[in-house]
Amino acid sequence: MLTPLKDPDTLDLPGTQRLVEHILSGGVHGLFLLGSTGEGPAVAYETRKQLVQVACEQVNGRVPVLVGVTDSAFQESLNMAEFAKQAGADCVVASTPFYFPMAQPELVRWMTELADASPLPVLLYNIPGMTKVSFTVESIRTLAEHSNIVGIKDSSGDLGFFHQTVRAVQDLPDFPVIAGPEELMAETVLLGGAGGVPGGANLFPRLYVDLYDAACRADIETVRRLQKQVVEIECTLYVHGAYGSGVTQGLKCVAEWKSLCAGALCRPFQPLADDIRSEIIQRVQSWGDLS
Repeated sequence: MLTPLKDPDTLDLPGTQRLVEHILSGGVHGLFLLGSTGEGPAVAYETRKQLVQVACEQVNGRVPVLVGVTDSAFQESLNMAEFAKQAGADCVVASTPFYFPMAQPELVRWMTELADASPLPVLLYNIPGMTKVSFTVESIRTLAEHSNIVGIKDSSGDLGFFHQTVRAVQDLPDFPVIAGPEELMAETVLLGGAGGVPGGANLFPRLYVDLYDAACRADIETVRRLQKQVVEIECTLYVHGAYGSGVTQGLKCVAEWKSLCAGALCRPFQPLADDIRSEIIQRVQSWGDLS
């Protein structure tokens, strides 16, 4: 989920409530706060807590709420896990700590100690493009044995790695392997993955739920039709802006246009220029109702 902001330091409270309702209206199976699309590591701690509190109250148990707690300081990750528990969240999501590169034994120790101490189950999050460190398949298999580590979201975009991970935990049916890149969700579900975490579902939740359902049924004709829409969204919304920020800039541009929430971003990023915004909105209008 996006983090709705009125300005870089202020949560858009009504926008958060509207966005939660819009996403849930599409039939999603869970809500992930403070991930990459949610600008998690850039959001001030007080704003993170406010978001978690407001979203959990709005969801009110209708679907599981997962909260990103990735940090370079172990205690800060644990503090957020404890707050998430108090707020009513169901699970925390932790990636490899950034800044100081970790060897795999150190990473396994970090995640084991977090899982030992966390009051909520821990979902691993592999996103080496952001953190510089990737879980190895061997580390994932070791961590999957922990009773409080309940799955992994893989945003590496490496299908070979994804399939190796699925194979490594195939005897652990309660340990899902979930795709991060939304354009790979259907393919990974067809080949043994457990689902996806699509940022585009902030805007068009029903589309992604329908695509997931079609993949679960192995309805290839429907998958192909809906996948074209997913790729169109990616090629329209995610290609502007600087580096990885273009994804959130594009999503927030359309979210603001749809009156779901305000469109401010965390520092140092800015909303897209007016001419790019107009181009995107014209394209989105031509699609009709995908949500």
